[in-house]
Amino acid sequence: MPDPVILTLSGSLRREATNRKLLAEAVRLLGDATHVEADLNLPLYDGDVESSDGIPTAVQTLADQIAAADAVIISTPEYNKAPSGVLKNALDWVSRTDGRPLAGKPVAVMSAAAGRAGGEMAQAMLRTMLISFQPRIVEGPALHLAGSGSQFDEAGHLTSDQYLTTLSALMQNLLKEI
Repeated sequence: MPDPVILTLSGSLRREATNRKLLAEAVRLLGDATHVEADLNLPLYDGDVESSDGIPTAVQTLADQIAAADAVIISTPEYNKAPSGVLKNALDWVSRTDGRPLAGKPVAVMSAAAGRAGGEMAQAMLRTMLISFQPRIVEGPALHLAGSGSQFDEAGHLTSDQYLTTLSALMQNLLKEI
């Protein structure tokens, strides 16, 4: 089998976001894989815009990337006990595209947040939000990266053996689903 294509979705747009770093670590731990990072810098969903102009090109690109990927990894920060608006907006737009690109797709979910719960509530809500898309969500182990701002070295690698072990196990379970 050729190297799997892994699409990553970060719920944070910041270039140095800990969720982006966590996704990079996940891909590194997967080993041989083709990594595609999704661009979630999309216009806000607006039904009037959809009616008059159709699906924006950037949204269709995202839906096509999801459809083409062998698996998807999503990492979200926690903003006010929920996933980021960026991630919610992207999922709202993808739900409007043809073809149900997430249906049956292996998806690993994780979170990185400054708080001591590591985005646990945001991740739980994200899992609920994904139900209507009908992906094959990898059930665990759960990764809630707490105090995320101090969990990476200068090279962007996780410094905690506990988190590395958990992330490695989650990625091995994702590979089994592909």
